[in-house]
Amino acid sequence: MKKVEYNDYIKEMTEALPRGAFLTVKSGDKVNTMTIGWGNIGYIWGKPVFMVLVRDSRYTYQLIENSKEFTVSIPFKGMKEELSFCGTKSGRDFDKFKECNLKKLTPDHVSTPFIGGCDLHYECKIMFKQRMNPENLDGNLDKKWYPHKDYHTLYFGEILGCYFDKDI
Repeated sequence: MKKVEYNDYIKEMTEALPRGAFLTVKSGDKVNTMTIGWGNIGYIWGKPVFMVLVRDSRYTYQLIENSKEFTVSIPFKGMKEELSFCGTKSGRDFDKFKECNLKKLTPDHVSTPFIGGCDLHYECKIMFKQRMNPENLDGNLDKKWYPHKDYHTLYFGEILGCYFDKDI
């Protein structure tokens, strides 16, 4: 795995993210991963940042609320079954690592693992979080994405390291 700049593979990341990536969180001795299809990389407060969204109904929400970090692991191709399982099953009921035979890789700066078999990995320290205020959301987006009023909390993570693990 080689260390790269956070924006070296931005095009590949933004093309792969809608197909799914693994958001992994560790709190105490509990580790869970979930599939995300939304996120954003940018530069805020003088730092590279990965912003992820988690609904409070998710098991991952309980963990990330008690954590100061997260990782994002993105497969550019493949891992469709693993992404599907981790996006439809709860860590409350399943050990996703065991069920999907996911390998935990150790990052350099945080204790939350990466997911082996992915191409691109980000390790992040939470800098800021904000629960969505529906009053500030465009009505069409609210209607389309939040019919059950299960809004996200946005987590802004300073990217401490970015790693590439395969050949394109």
